[in-house]
Amino acid sequence: MARVCAMMMMMAMAMNIAMCDPIAPCYFIFGDSLVDSGNNNQLQSLARADYFPYGIDFPFGPTGRFCNGKTTVDVITELLGFDDYITPYAQARGEDILRGVNYASAAAGIREETGRQLGGRITFAGQVANHVNTVSQVVNILGDENEAANYLSKCIYSIGLGSNDYLNNYFMPLYYSTGNQYSPDSFANDLINRYTEQLRIMYSNGARKFALIGIGAIGCSPNELAQNSRDGRTCDERINSANRIFNSKLVSLVDHFNQNTPDAKFTYINAYGIFQDMVTNPSRYGFRVTNAGCCGVGRNNGQITCLPGQAPCLNRDEFVFWDAFHPGEAANIVIGSRSFKRESASDAHPYDIQQLAML
Repeated sequence: MARVCAMMMMMAMAMNIAMCDPIAPCYFIFGDSLVDSGNNNQLQSLARADYFPYGIDFPFGPTGRFCNGKTTVDVITELLGFDDYITPYAQARGEDILRGVNYASAAAGIREETGRQLGGRITFAGQVANHVNTVSQVVNILGDENEAANYLSKCIYSIGLGSNDYLNNYFMPLYYSTGNQYSPDSFANDLINRYTEQLRIMYSNGARKFALIGIGAIGCSPNELAQNSRDGRTCDERINSANRIFNSKLVSLVDHFNQNTPDAKFTYINAYGIFQDMVTNPSRYGFRVTNAGCCGVGRNNGQITCLPGQAPCLNRDEFVFWDAFHPGEAANIVIGSRSFKRESASDAHPYDIQQLAML
C-alpha cells in the first residue's frame, strides 16, 4: 500500500491541491456498490460489505465499502481537497451535510426492481428522494432558500448508476423479463429516460454541477469471466456492447442538458475507457492480474464476493479487481484520479471534475 499512498501524494502535489481548502464546498454522491460507503449496513440485504476482509487497507477497517481500501469517490474527495471522506446518508447528521452526503447503495439501479433478488437497497429514485430531504435540512441550517440555492449551486454531484440494471436485471433472465422485453437499444433508452427524470428533480433542488459516470466494462468482471468466458480471459462482448450503447446515450444526455440548461454544467466521465486502458496496458500501472479477484470463490475468484474472514491475496496492488465485481483500491486510484484530472481527452467530456469544480 505504500506505493499507492506515495502515488496519491504525488498526484495531489502535481495538481496543486490544498488538502485543507476544498475547491468545491460540498460533494453529493449517488451510485451503487462501486461507491457505497455504508448505507446498506443496516438493510436486510445480501449486498453488504461491512465485514473483513473488506476494508483491510482502509484506515477505518470494514465500513461497507466494497473494496480493500478507497473507492473512486474517496479518491475524488481527497483530490477536491476535503480533509475527511463524505459521510453516508445513513450516518449524516447536522451541519455535516454541508460537506455533502453519500447516498449510494449496493445493488441499486436506475429501475426500481433492479437488484431485488439481493434484498434491501436504495434505488436511484430513493437516493434522490433522500437528497431532497437533505436539501430541506440545508435550507434550515443556512436559514434561507436563496442562500441554500447559491451554496448548492457550487457543489459537485456525481452519479454512477446503471451497472446493476445490466448485471442484476437485463442479463439475469431467471429473475427478470427485461432481457426478453427490450432490445439493448430500447433498454438503454428506458434507462436514460428514467435517469433524466431524476436529474430534473436534482436540478429543481439546486444541483448545477453534474458528473455522470459511465458504466464500466461489466463483461470483463471476474464474475462474468467465470460464467461466460471459455478461457477465463476473453470478455463477454454481448454485455460490453450493451454497456457501450448506454454510455453513448449518456454522452448525448450530457450534451442535451448543456445545450438546454445554460445555468448548469454537465460532464461525462468515461469509466469504461479508463478501465480498458488499465486492462490493455496493465504493466503501466503496476498491475499483473486483470481477470481475477484478489479474494472470492471459484474460477477467477469470480463466483461470489469475498467470504467473511477470508484471507485475500497479499499483492493487492497488482490486482485490478478486489472481488468478483469491484475494482481494488489501486485501480480506484487510477479511475478516480483520471476522473478528477483527465489524462487523455477521452477520459471526460466536456470537463474533468477539477474543471467542473472551478466553473
